[in-house]
Amino acid sequence: MGGQAVQASDLLQRFRREGYDVGFLPVNPKYPGILGLLQRIKYVRTLLTWPAYLISLLARIPRYDVLHLFSASYLSFLLAPAPAAIIGKLFGKRVVLNYHSGEAEDHLQRSSAAVKSILKFVDCVVVPSQYLQQIFDRFGIETTAIPNVVEMEAFRFRQRKTFQPRLLVSRTLEPIYNITCILKAFRFIQDSIPAASLTILGSGSQELALRALADELSLQQVSFAGRIERRDIPRYYADHDIMLNASNIDNLPLSIIEAFAAGMPVVSTEAGGIPFIIRNRETGMLVPLNDCRRLADSTLELLEHQELAHAIASAAYTECSKLYTWPSVRAKWLQVYESCH
Repeated sequence: MGGQAVQASDLLQRFRREGYDVGFLPVNPKYPGILGLLQRIKYVRTLLTWPAYLISLLARIPRYDVLHLFSASYLSFLLAPAPAAIIGKLFGKRVVLNYHSGEAEDHLQRSSAAVKSILKFVDCVVVPSQYLQQIFDRFGIETTAIPNVVEMEAFRFRQRKTFQPRLLVSRTLEPIYNITCILKAFRFIQDSIPAASLTILGSGSQELALRALADELSLQQVSFAGRIERRDIPRYYADHDIMLNASNIDNLPLSIIEAFAAGMPVVSTEAGGIPFIIRNRETGMLVPLNDCRRLADSTLELLEHQELAHAIASAAYTECSKLYTWPSVRAKWLQVYESCH
């Protein structure tokens, strides 16, 4: 599951447990049989699912008071939240747009007029970070910042006596997340610590190319774990000691705050909104974009200077407990739902 899907599921379950009547409508419902097979074809999938999505919106929106629309960027913005916002307003509903994409700046530069025309049907725009809030401000769009939530009960803090070279990546295997840089950095790490291991969670279009690169670099003890069921992910965090991230475009990665919760120091590029959640050498280690050598050196520094790794893990966990938990955001969401008009 991607970050938006995880956050949607988490909010849904938490509010339902409190007795709220909360429904969920997927943008891409899965069809059985031959229709399901046709959904695997890129453009055919859109032709099949979009009309069904519109019909579902018309059928289900009337029974609810507030629409909470999770939004990405570009074409996805037009296909999913845009029609929901328009139909919601036609039925006189309150509409909250929850925009998550780290590509917001490019999206707004390319399509500012189109985005603003859709936002006329939206009562409140919510973003998960100050980074996105600043971007929207530059385009004259007012937003409310409510951060993502980590499941503290699932990602339990583990006090490590020593941090071992057991490294973890948890990102979709797509170009913007630059797993290539991590593999190249791991070559440097393994040159210094031959016993180091790297586990990569996730699937994506680059998997075959990344496996080939790992072979080309003669890397040992690299595991491509593939797509992992959400309930099983905390176990991987517990079994590893340091999280690596090399994204080129980003916002507020859920995997990073999950690492905070689990007591794992994070070594990351300073992409997008990441410097808003990681203070270098305080709550994590930051390196320039696509700098494989620095990514490796910062990881080795944590392993060589255990006191620094412990201090970072402790500070990151404390910050996570204050900012990215359900008690810290619950009232903010209720205020948004009640006040938007």
